[in-house]
Amino acid sequence: MKPTEIGSRQAGYDRRDFQSYQKNMKTISKTAKMQSTVLDAKRRGRMIAFVPTMGALHEGHLSLVRKANKLADIVVVSIFVNPTQFGQSEDLSKYPQSLDEDKRCLRKLDVDYLFLPDEAEMYPDGYVTYVEAGKITSILEGASRPTHFRGVTTIVAKLFNIVQPDVALFGQKDAQQALVLRRMVKDLNIPVKLIVAPTVREKSGLAMSSRNRYFDGEQLNRAACIFQGLKEARKLIRSGEADCGKIVAAIRKKIRQTKGTEIDYISINDTETLDPIKRVSGKVLISVAVRLDGVRLIDNIIV
Repeated sequence: MKPTEIGSRQAGYDRRDFQSYQKNMKTISKTAKMQSTVLDAKRRGRMIAFVPTMGALHEGHLSLVRKANKLADIVVVSIFVNPTQFGQSEDLSKYPQSLDEDKRCLRKLDVDYLFLPDEAEMYPDGYVTYVEAGKITSILEGASRPTHFRGVTTIVAKLFNIVQPDVALFGQKDAQQALVLRRMVKDLNIPVKLIVAPTVREKSGLAMSSRNRYFDGEQLNRAACIFQGLKEARKLIRSGEADCGKIVAAIRKKIRQTKGTEIDYISINDTETLDPIKRVSGKVLISVAVRLDGVRLIDNIIV
């Protein structure tokens, strides 16, 4: 039986009616079926939480699912490797996939529905409509991956229309994505509450990511240099350093001490607008993108 912090919109319904229903995750692959299922649940006053993913689930994803179970009556998780957010030279064709393992994990976490569409279902022949979020998508990840956020905003808008969630959960590791989606939801009047949960990390500090599956143990140890660089920045700021140039240089020095690293960017930005800043004053977002042995990893902290 699922606990809830928000509760049902329909006072007094008996959760026992849904015990067996909740323990048997149903997989839906068609958008029309997913829409009709959730709309029927909403008519009966059920609150819906949604966790969109590209699969290859790790503890970061699973922590979002656990939180979703505490927030709503029905939990929907989607798995869809979205081609429109990958550039031509990126790893779409080899992106990690572990569907059977993912399903086992989700069943254990009391997920009600797994939405599992294919590309033809999400982008049928003749598809031409995209969602773009303006300036906020042109820096950091957007500067390195010019078409990335157009793909992200488009697929998330589509998923929100299909799943009709009351609340949707994302991870802080993708900090810019979270800000972009908040902007989209506000601008398009999408009636969903976004929750951004803290980054889940390995014992070494490395942010959990599906792309970590590309690495062996030795590489995972080396990848911890990214978070070590961020910790160095936090230490400097807390000791009184405000010059962003000096802070960035310290991060760069820490990361470059590790073999196989190639820095894409290190940036210090306003936490709301993502405007780059020269001196720390109040909270800032420190972001890095690094290739380790050719695999691109991102991470960030707010200080």
